[in-house]
Amino acid sequence: MAAELHVELVAADRSVWSGEATLVVARTASGDIGVMPGHQPLLGVLESGPVTIRTSEGGTVVAAVHGGFISFADNKLSLLAEIAELSDEIDVQSAERELERAKAEGDAFAERRADVRLRAVAAR
Repeated sequence: MAAELHVELVAADRSVWSGEATLVVARTASGDIGVMPGHQPLLGVLESGPVTIRTSEGGTVVAAVHGGFISFADNKLSLLAEIAELSDEIDVQSAERELERAKAEGDAFAERRADVRLRAVAAR
């Protein structure tokens, strides 16, 4: 069996995903980071962006994450997000409408959120 790390992806309102993984890629304030079993301990600020989790079973889980923190120690990775949703929970048509509305209104925050949601869907 390949080395694994335990991953907890939690949003402010719920537990989004929990399980064993071989790799997690997330966007931090310092840039994109990949975490594998045995990684050095870390604590960082999550930026809005897709988070990709390669599961121990060989699958891929993608989530749209909007802000929060990432912490890794003792092969346990915690992603504590302000907002997070799995890519298969995202309504693409709704996200596309949200993006167009945000562009028309000049709402940069809403535009970024809709863009991240659409990139998460595209990445799955």
